[in-house]
Amino acid sequence: MTTTTLAVLVPLLPFLGAAAGLLLGRRAPGFVRPLAVLPTFAAFVLAVVVAVDQGGGKAIDAATRLTPTGSVPIELALHLDGFAVLVAVLVGLVATCVQLYSTGYLRDDPRYTSYAALVSLFTSAMLLVVYSGDLMVLLVGWEIMGICSYFLVGHYWETPEARAASLKAFLVTKLGDVPFLIGLFALATDAGTFRITGVVQAALTGGIDHPTLIALLLLAGVAGKSAQFPLHTWLPDAMAGPTPVSALIHAATMVAAGIYFVARLLPVFAASAAAMTVLAVMAAVTMVGSALAALAQDDIKRVLAYSTIGQLGYMSGALAVGDRGAAVFHLLSHGAFKALLFLAAGVIIHAAGTNSLTAMSRMGGLAKRIPDAYWTMTVALLALAAIPPFAGFFSKEAVLSAAEHTALGESQVAPSGAGWTVLIAGLLTALLTAAYATRLWLLAFRGRGAEAPDHGRQPVVMNAVLWVLAIPSIGFGLTTGYLGDWFDGHSLTPAVTTSVLSTGLALVGGLVTYAAWRHTSALAARTPMGAVAAHPEGDGSLVEEEAIASHTEVYGSIASAPDPADPGRLLLGPLHRHAATGFHLDAVYSALFVRPVLAAAALVRFLDREVVETYVRGASAAPRWLGWAVRRAQNGNVQSYLSALLAGSLVLAAAVVVLANVTAGS
Repeated sequence: MTTTTLAVLVPLLPFLGAAAGLLLGRRAPGFVRPLAVLPTFAAFVLAVVVAVDQGGGKAIDAATRLTPTGSVPIELALHLDGFAVLVAVLVGLVATCVQLYSTGYLRDDPRYTSYAALVSLFTSAMLLVVYSGDLMVLLVGWEIMGICSYFLVGHYWETPEARAASLKAFLVTKLGDVPFLIGLFALATDAGTFRITGVVQAALTGGIDHPTLIALLLLAGVAGKSAQFPLHTWLPDAMAGPTPVSALIHAATMVAAGIYFVARLLPVFAASAAAMTVLAVMAAVTMVGSALAALAQDDIKRVLAYSTIGQLGYMSGALAVGDRGAAVFHLLSHGAFKALLFLAAGVIIHAAGTNSLTAMSRMGGLAKRIPDAYWTMTVALLALAAIPPFAGFFSKEAVLSAAEHTALGESQVAPSGAGWTVLIAGLLTALLTAAYATRLWLLAFRGRGAEAPDHGRQPVVMNAVLWVLAIPSIGFGLTTGYLGDWFDGHSLTPAVTTSVLSTGLALVGGLVTYAAWRHTSALAARTPMGAVAAHPEGDGSLVEEEAIASHTEVYGSIASAPDPADPGRLLLGPLHRHAATGFHLDAVYSALFVRPVLAAAALVRFLDREVVETYVRGASAAPRWLGWAVRRAQNGNVQSYLSALLAGSLVLAAAVVVLANVTAGS
């Protein structure tokens, strides 16, 4: 088979697996898991073959006309360059791991059939986005991912949190998709084609007439899909869905689509200095704000969600300084260790026997019970904190190095102000990332909260997947010397200055957080409730008994005590309350948009009921009353008829006399 034929099969196989799973799931339950895993795994293998065949060389293009449009044609086109083939490998790897992991995590779920089919469809849609060479075909995959995320985030639809989260994710991303669609049509109108190669060529030759307007419209869709400020608020709430879905969305699909889209069309954005500046500011605010919010969260999945937002901010920052190689490199690295983080968090939740124990302050005694999750999550957190030689160090350094070059005026793609913005925000975020990664590790594995009931050893397949993902989390960064061809020949070697600065800041962030944890632990141990948590047997003192009674009234039992030793509160101080709520952005949006819309809807409902319906009722009442009068007249009584005839004659006679007098007087 040719490379293009294999590339067509890559998104097609998961789609066929999804269709077959839905059709045969109820009739042949034994085929559900094979139909979920095997097509996705086959797509991953073929994606690897396509990547090897492409080899980082010249891009492979193939296209066929779908239908005549009369103006700008729409084509079923493939564009296989180094970025596309590597991202497809990442999508296939993470999707396969998620499907395998889900066979254990959701083995007793009654809706596993539809879940597995939707995951396969989700994977197919992302692969379509990655390989597509036509913007309209890309849009199809873009929108399919949106509806898949709606159903998967709302998988536990019995809970109000899941229902609200799925609706919020759908509406917020659609809010960005409306200007995104307008921008696509405007872009195709200026370039005269939907083909990505044609659009890029038009941008490079100055053929785009409205680059700033188009770039800003497209950035709105990217902000929604990739959870960038100000349309990022849906992603933390999306943690109400199953944890494997979170891993898929955060690591390889949905949020990665926006970053990949900008990377593919970077010349379009680079044609406008204003757009690059807006992208840089958006990335900086996203990075710093999400890192502060992550440091204040108690839910382990929300910490990881805000972490994803921040790491996507790094990718946006790399694009803002014109380096798509660094952006995609960090996308690949982040995909591996973030999938590992979420799936390890899933093992923690699964070990507790419930989907609700996600509060880190109530975790305890987990390191020995789930050693696989403990060690692999430690590896992933080191990668997240960008500690060498883990993967996150190399990819984050590529971003900071690119920002440094732009800040020093060595780049002709983006203004130096964008470089300084990204560089300063990136270094500050490196400090905060190490802080919240250390806090997560301490509270989850060294905390003194509740020790959940032991539900036995976790399924082998779940632990095996963790170790598979640990391999690229450790060693992917070491391949920088071999990946240059896939990244436009761009060197990804870390620079000395940014490496020393960011690593030093990361170490400071980790050590300060550890010191704060030790300090808060010592303070908590001296409080009555802290002493009880440390020594459950107690000493029988009156103060202790009062503390136990007070705690039992609030939490129900001693075992459910939240860990008072939270370094995040000490480090953030008065800012903690605001960071824990995501800086009240939901409240701001509710005041600015939700309440006015609801008020307008109430006004429209009032006008419809009290004004429009009044006219409708009046229009129907007049004929009804006339019909009633006519019906009363036709009662079959001859005397009534004669009386009416006489009365009518008298009225007519009186009218004639009056008219005659008026005529004579004039």
